Amino acid sequence: MPEIRVTLPDGTSKVFPSGATPQQVGESISPRLAAASLAAKSDGGLVDVYRPLDHDCTLELITERSPDALGIYRHTCAHLMANAVKELFPEAKIAIGPVIEDGFYYDFDRDAPFTPEDLERIEARMREIIARDTPIRRQELPWQEAKALFDRQQEPYKSELAYERGQNEPVSIYRQGAFDDFCRGPHLPSTGRIKPDTFKLLSVAGAYWKGDEHNKMLQRIYATAFLSRKELEEHLTRLEQAKARDHRKLGRDLGLFMLHPWAPASPFFTAKGAIVYNELVDLMREFYREYGYQEVITPQVFDVELWKRSGHYEHYRENMFLAEIDEREFGLKPMNCPGHCLLYGSESHSYRELPLRIADFGRLHRYERSGVTQGLTRVRSFAQDDAHIFCRPEQIESEIRSLFELVRRTYEIFGFVDPHVYFSTRPENSVGSDEIWQRAEAALDGILKAQEAVFTVNPGDGAFYGPKIDFVVKDAIGREWQLATIQLDFNLPERFELSYTGPENAPERPVMIHRAIMGSIERFMGVLIEHFAGAFPLWLAPEQVRLLPIADRHVAYSEVVASRLRGAGLRVTVDARPEKTGYKVREAQLLKIPYMLVIGDRELESASVSLRTRSTGDRGSVTVDTFVEMALRRVESRSLELE
Repeated sequence: MPEIRVTLPDGTSKVFPSGATPQQVGESISPRLAAASLAAKSDGGLVDVYRPLDHDCTLELITERSPDALGIYRHTCAHLMANAVKELFPEAKIAIGPVIEDGFYYDFDRDAPFTPEDLERIEARMREIIARDTPIRRQELPWQEAKALFDRQQEPYKSELAYERGQNEPVSIYRQGAFDDFCRGPHLPSTGRIKPDTFKLLSVAGAYWKGDEHNKMLQRIYATAFLSRKELEEHLTRLEQAKARDHRKLGRDLGLFMLHPWAPASPFFTAKGAIVYNELVDLMREFYREYGYQEVITPQVFDVELWKRSGHYEHYRENMFLAEIDEREFGLKPMNCPGHCLLYGSESHSYRELPLRIADFGRLHRYERSGVTQGLTRVRSFAQDDAHIFCRPEQIESEIRSLFELVRRTYEIFGFVDPHVYFSTRPENSVGSDEIWQRAEAALDGILKAQEAVFTVNPGDGAFYGPKIDFVVKDAIGREWQLATIQLDFNLPERFELSYTGPENAPERPVMIHRAIMGSIERFMGVLIEHFAGAFPLWLAPEQVRLLPIADRHVAYSEVVASRLRGAGLRVTVDARPEKTGYKVREAQLLKIPYMLVIGDRELESASVSLRTRSTGDRGSVTVDTFVEMALRRVESRSLELE
């Protein structure tokens, strides 16, 4: 019988008969290891534990301690959920069920909507299937046989996928009992390997088949699973915290912004919301003055010839709003960079002028599909703290080093520390020569290593015109948000034939650095609402101080104090309603107003105020001047603390 050599993670190797499985390899090492194995990694690729090995290979057994374990576990849970749905609701047609960042989902075509009670029934049936300990086995079929199988089972979505994906290779089917699913795998070896208290069905949402609004709307059941009950409970607690911090609810409750169906995914900011928005813009403008940026204003609408020149028409057209005007096609700008290229190219430049840093808060419009828009974090109309740096190649490192510093200083203001860095390389859909891309990627890679930055490579996730560095922060409850981006671009200067006069008095090509620190101001504001749970630091709060006169006779003095505070630059209101003081205090706390100043007879007589904070309550009596000094000190330092 032919033999194969299997090399283990510790470098040792063993000889087995050809066709031995990872499970058998594990048993030869330790029966306990074999029993704990969920799947395996052969020559770096994930496989099932019962998959025959037919050639010399490296092999790693995947246990719960392995980084790949959770994804495999969740994927098997997705199949388990679909199995349960088919048993309970045979009329439901199944579509796709992938693993996502915090769990998994499965799409179903069913006329009747799934109810919360249905989700409970599905969970109970999933536990019944676990108790059966049904083997899960992989089978490869020619696509014609796979399609015929799903046609017989009246599963049109699986049949369509089998046809589309199986033209050049066999189709893999996973079977557990009477349930078949189209899938690449791998999976756990049996349903009994899933722990019955480690998963939870969360919600139901609508989703178009293949994400295309022209296709049928399906029902998507979202769920999650973890390798232990403790991890699941911790995650569910975080979800409850996230629900309480949902910026859409808080934005409505705090009167910050609204959305209207006549302007889909395009937020309206109220007077309060506009204060927060403009404070964020003003913060970046302060940094712009310090770091030598020039702020410009560019048009909203351009002839599509601009977008054809830049490459956006070819690579980004489906995300643009286009219209015909005077028998010419125009597009609302989805980004500022082509307009900035026109600005740069409108004048001659010397190497002595570079770097030239151009900033622009102009409105941008992108056609986001209705199924993915969400509050402020995914919109169609927005502005970015967007800038483009035109520089000489030898200035790239110093400019990006400066951007790292700017990112750090900006994020520290909001309590975001130690952002994770991702380096994204050339995507399949790109413009430019191999030489240009190799040069750009080598430059960014070298800078990251020179900075001694800890980073993760994201292969193929760069912009279509250049590689990029992204910064991901964690908010107050540990959720990750991608914010800043730095993109190195040798392509647009080439496409727009940009130049500067070099030291030898000859034209040279500049390099273009695209950068945003907050990113979309709308999205950043949404992140901040959730990060602070609506309780903005004093400098950012739309209403910083509310005066609460106890009785009508205290209103006049309250107005005098309010005038003094406004004169110092604080945002102040007076609640002169004939309500009880306790009611006014509770309302101010619900609105998350940082400071409340209660004014009664004692304060009137002593020309003072009684200070309360939203977090610690009554802080006693202070003079107006003392309060103003304290408040201004916190505003000017952009402190996160009220005391």
